[in-house]
Order: sequence, then C-alpha cells, then structure tokens
Amino acid sequence: MNLMGPRAQHTILSAVPDAMSARDAIDPAIDVEFPADAPPLHGKPGLARYRDLAAYMQQFDLVLSYNWGAMDGVMAHRVFAPFRDLPPLIHHEDGFNEDESVRRNWKRNGFRRLALPTAVALVVPSTLLERIAADEWRARRRTVLIRNGIDTEAYEGGPSVAISGLERREGDVVIGTVAGLRKVKDLPRLVRAVAPLPAHVRLVTVGEGPERAAIAAEAESCGIADRLVMPGFMTEPARWIGHFDLLALSSQSEQAPIAVIEAMAAGLPVVSPDVGDVAAMVAPDNRHFIATDENGFRAALAELTDDSDLRIRIGAANRRVAAERFDESTMVAAYENLYGRALKGRRLFAG
Repeated sequence: MNLMGPRAQHTILSAVPDAMSARDAIDPAIDVEFPADAPPLHGKPGLARYRDLAAYMQQFDLVLSYNWGAMDGVMAHRVFAPFRDLPPLIHHEDGFNEDESVRRNWKRNGFRRLALPTAVALVVPSTLLERIAADEWRARRRTVLIRNGIDTEAYEGGPSVAISGLERREGDVVIGTVAGLRKVKDLPRLVRAVAPLPAHVRLVTVGEGPERAAIAAEAESCGIADRLVMPGFMTEPARWIGHFDLLALSSQSEQAPIAVIEAMAAGLPVVSPDVGDVAAMVAPDNRHFIATDENGFRAALAELTDDSDLRIRIGAANRRVAAERFDESTMVAAYENLYGRALKGRRLFAG
C-alpha cells in the first residue's frame, strides 16, 4: 500500500476488528478507510450474509482477501459472481496457526476448495504453500508464487537504535529472534536449546504475544533468566537487527519468514528447523545450519556461537542472496503485474 502511494485507494475490512495494530504501519498519506458499517467477515455462513458481502463488493474494482479470516468473503464471491457484476477477487494465503501447522483442518480445506474457483488468483509466498494449494485445495492453475521482499539496502548500515534491556558486554554472542510470541513459534524450545551454551551467549526475543509469560518461565526453569532479553515489539528492524550475531527460529511451522530475509539482508547467519522454504531461502553455505532434528538444531547453535569468522562468512553470503532474490522491488513488481492484469478494462481500484 505504501509503495503504491496515490495510485490506489483502499478500504480495509477485518475479521477481527479489535486487532488493528498493523494500521500504524500505513503511511499517513495513503488514502485508506476502515468502515464501521460494512458487513462482518466473521459469522455463521449463510446466504443472507454472503448476499450482503457480495453487494458490498460491487462498489470496488478489485477485492483482495487474506488468509482464513477472509474466506467468507471469498465464498460470497463464489456464490454470487454468476448472478452479479462482481469485481475480480485475488486471495492471498501466507501461513497457518498451530492448529493447522502440521495438518490442515479437513473442513477448512473443503471450504477453500468450494470457495476459490471464482478467484482470479491465489497468491502464496512459499513453495510449500504452493504444493498445499495444488494438492489440498485443488487450486494449481490459479496459484501464483510471489516471494516476500524487503528494502534490502536499508539493512546495510548496521544498527542505529538500541534494543531495550540489551547491554552488550565484551565477548557476548547474541542470538536473536523476531516473532509473534505464539505457540506455533515454540520459543520455549529455543530457550532450552540456548540454555546449555556458554554464559556469554545471550538470547533476545523481539516480539509480543500471549506466550510471553511461558517463555520467561522456561528461561527461569532453565536457569538463564538473566541471559534472556524480551524488549517487546519493535518497529523498523533495519535499525536494530544488526545487534544480533545470528538469527534463530524455533517454529513448528513457517512459510517464507520475513525475519529470515531481514537477517540475511543484515548479513547474519540463520539457524532454524527445516520448516517451510527456509532451507531454500538462505545461502548454500547456511543450509548446513537448517536442522532436521532437535540434536541438529542444538549443534548448529553451538557451532555458530563458537566461531565468529564462520558467522561473518555465512552472513556475507546471505546478504548477497537477499539482495539478489528478496528485494522489495521484485516483489512489488510481481504484485502490480498481477493486479494490473486483473484490473484490465476497469477503473483505478479501491481495494
């Protein structure tokens, strides 16, 4: 939205109207509204609700829907598109919560199969989701892979903002992670993996969420409460992620994590379970540290925290890959091309 600037107007409906913190990231100059009188996205499925949603869609030129929370809107489009002049709809899926991290809910899969046929495209950020869309949702022909991207140049200058609570001492090695503190991220597992490492190895978890107390309790139980820093949510990661010596993920499920791209752009090595597209995202030299089991995960952390030259070498390789494959200019061009094809012959859109 920010990069499109004045070329588009936007109307945003949320299935969780009380969870709107992301709106703070929207540039104040963007033409966007959050209507209070729109039909609800969340509720019991039914023709009356779908009729109201379809009627609401008719005022726009393009409808963009995101994840399971918007699927009733996609179904409304499916049901009423044959009878009304509805705008094109493009659906986006970028991952799952812990309840579908290993196996998708069969009822939701069935609903997706029924709802998606009138979508112009289904956008996914990872090859894993691309396979799920093809095999489980029967949407192979309309699935479009657009990889996540960031402003990679912004990460080249090093940190300029402090991380609250982190006072780096000589010889410290800082393992960092950036994540919503949710069960699917399994950050207590990361705490347990860090605990046996030497005392100069510290852990910073940037993010906020319902698992904060559980993570702190795990650190206390493992005897490393004094080595854990939890500064909460922080904006503009380009200004502080360089305080880390490496990025570590411990998630049960990922697709193409933005945090991995941010760490790569900042010249950091990455340690992670082999989830989503992480192994394919990092530089070839980093793939040894994408672990297939718990022992490998712990060993990867130990090896990288013990060798600063190795961290520098792998980080430099990751920085090159990030600039080549994950710059936001490539991502935005792909989205604009897709949206432009859908809008062909229509007015400028209000999303």
